Amino acid sequence: MSSLKITYSDWEILKIKLLRKYNHLSAEDLAYQEGEENQLINRLAKRLKRTNEYVIFTLSKQLAELSNNRL
Repeated sequence: MSSLKITYSDWEILKIKLLRKYNHLSAEDLAYQEGEENQLINRLAKRLKRTNEYVIFTLSKQLAELSNNRL
């Protein structure tokens, strides 16, 4: 269970950052509804061939720097 909370407006920005970093992700990979963070994390971990912890770390870091244009 992740304690990560992503709002829809934050997700719109975060999704663009993820696409720039991982350009092979599809719209299905990035489908998200508020409250379904765990499904998103599991899907991204599988698609990126990384651990859930890595995905949570990456998303958390990018959320903390949302207004920053850096990846």
